[in-house]
Amino acid sequence: MFCFQCQQTAGGSACINTGVCGKQPSTSNLQDELVCELIKLAELSKNENKHSAVADRLIIDGLFTTLTNVNFDDNAIKEFMGRVKNEQNKISRSEAEKIQVIDLWDGDTDIVSLRSTLLFGLKGMAAYAHHAMNLGYTDNEVLKWFYKGLCEVNREHSVTEWIELIMEFGQVNFKCMELLDKANTESFGNPVPTRVNVDIKKGPFIVVSGHDLNDLSQLLEQTEKTGVNVYTHCEMLPAHGYPELNKYHNLAGNFGTAWQSQQTEFENIPAPVLFTTNCLMPPRPSYKDRIYTTSVVGYDGMVHISCTRAGKKDFTPIIKHAQKLGGYEHDRSMSGINGGHMLTTGFGHSAVLSQAGKIIDAINAGHVKHIFLVGGCDGAHPGRNYYTEFVKQTPMDTLVLTLACGKYRFNDLDLGEIDGIPRILDMGQCNDSYSAIKVALALADAFHCSINDLPLTLVLSWYEQKAVCILLTLLSLGVRNMYIGPTLPAFMSETVVKYLVENYKLNPITAPEQDMDAILKR
Repeated sequence: MFCFQCQQTAGGSACINTGVCGKQPSTSNLQDELVCELIKLAELSKNENKHSAVADRLIIDGLFTTLTNVNFDDNAIKEFMGRVKNEQNKISRSEAEKIQVIDLWDGDTDIVSLRSTLLFGLKGMAAYAHHAMNLGYTDNEVLKWFYKGLCEVNREHSVTEWIELIMEFGQVNFKCMELLDKANTESFGNPVPTRVNVDIKKGPFIVVSGHDLNDLSQLLEQTEKTGVNVYTHCEMLPAHGYPELNKYHNLAGNFGTAWQSQQTEFENIPAPVLFTTNCLMPPRPSYKDRIYTTSVVGYDGMVHISCTRAGKKDFTPIIKHAQKLGGYEHDRSMSGINGGHMLTTGFGHSAVLSQAGKIIDAINAGHVKHIFLVGGCDGAHPGRNYYTEFVKQTPMDTLVLTLACGKYRFNDLDLGEIDGIPRILDMGQCNDSYSAIKVALALADAFHCSINDLPLTLVLSWYEQKAVCILLTLLSLGVRNMYIGPTLPAFMSETVVKYLVENYKLNPITAPEQDMDAILKR
């Protein structure tokens, strides 16, 4: 195997024996083979000018299947690959056999680096397109770019041409994030600031992890009158801010913290867990029988809940399992990483921009002197306590916007308010970077300047490919002076990193105090 797509890859270089995530060589090789078959499907569709809704779905879900911590089930990947080959044959079996696919990891170091950057970006965008498609939303430009991107991965390009492609991709991913925002808000309403309890009530319950709001909505509807409570986990936390989800009284709170702690947090809970998307870790034997998967998520031996062609799912098995286990006999006190018992979420672009006047007045009055966007993926890397310490050191006259699961490092801290504005504003899931960008653009417009002229600094943590595509979008929008960590991507060569540092002032994080001094020019 050869895999260097996540931040925790072995030795900061590549996993070649077994994945740090738990992925076995057979699985890694099958995922690479699946990517190659998806490239063939894209090439064939383009050459024969035959694009179908089936091929669209296969490409998006197939790429998502190969994203970090999504699918560890070899048989499921083989079955999916069979469906891809069947679609190829429907277009033209003879032409499919003629298509040659490049060796993804072979060649000049810089070219492999740039090819990988585009491919991993496509994997990340596939996750967002998948969620939007589950709600019935698609965009032709985004769909066409999946075909284009996969075909370009299979081409030889100069360094300049690769950079141009990657920047073009960043713009398309921005459109994809906008599409998902539209899908979520039109389906479930604009998020509103909401307080979420992390304590667990007595009685049966289900924990829902991942990102798919449509899955959560169906589960809430099916559990509404069963006596089973539902708790969000990790990136599902922002669901509490959506009115059409929060209306369910059995959406009872949030369980646990970020994804990397699941092996200890799920150890002894008397409840089943549903994984709707990525962030699944190999489960321990003590709780493996309580894990359910759905959609593109897979692990050998687990119960998988499929959907009908209409996108409906029957969650009866997990509901009955929750009732059988019974939950806790008494209310259970829980806490976040820093000991807090309440979290606040729901500060999407609609909520924040409704307070734009107050924020602008606070900036003009000198009450808010700087805004930090501290967000991204969490992980088990020791250096990730940087983000907790960084937020703790933010001055009292600054705001902290946050999103994705990186916020669990500090979202239970009480940093107070500025003129009635909470100092920590949780904007949602990783895909809600669109909200952060929209707010930044609105502030830049209000102050008649560019984003780079605002008193705004982005401090990002990355783990997997969705963070990669967000970074590429920010770069394509010309955002500079970002800080990224806890390490730079292993798939980015020294030459590529040098280019980003020189042209976009991309800064690797150092120490919280040192970076804070540099940002605030102290």
